[in-house]
Amino acid sequence: MTVTRFQDLPLADRDRHWDSDEADKRVRAWAGAEEKPNAKYREAHIWYDGDNPDEFGSYKLPIADVVDGELKAVPRAVMAAGAVVQGARGGVDVPKEDIERIKSHLAKYYAKMDETPPWDR
Repeated sequence: MTVTRFQDLPLADRDRHWDSDEADKRVRAWAGAEEKPNAKYREAHIWYDGDNPDEFGSYKLPIADVVDGELKAVPRAVMAAGAVVQGARGGVDVPKEDIERIKSHLAKYYAKMDETPPWDR
């Protein structure tokens, strides 16, 4: 189990619509990961199961989409991931010891957006 390395992705426009299924299709194509996940695909997610990195179901908390050919963090996706970490939509099924690292990763994007993460409000 592992939290991905912070990529410091550029931010998409704040009002960009977030649809994780549609974003996933674009990310797979951009990463050349149609058959199985790879390192580029991993960059769009906050967490993945390091024991099963070749399974798409191992990747959780997507925060990025491909915009004009570039992988960008989508503010609405960052906020959705932050809410899920706080328990929204039933929460996220990851080891408890990874939660603080996930929050730390997300907090860096909240800072880029000049926002306070929900767990610090």
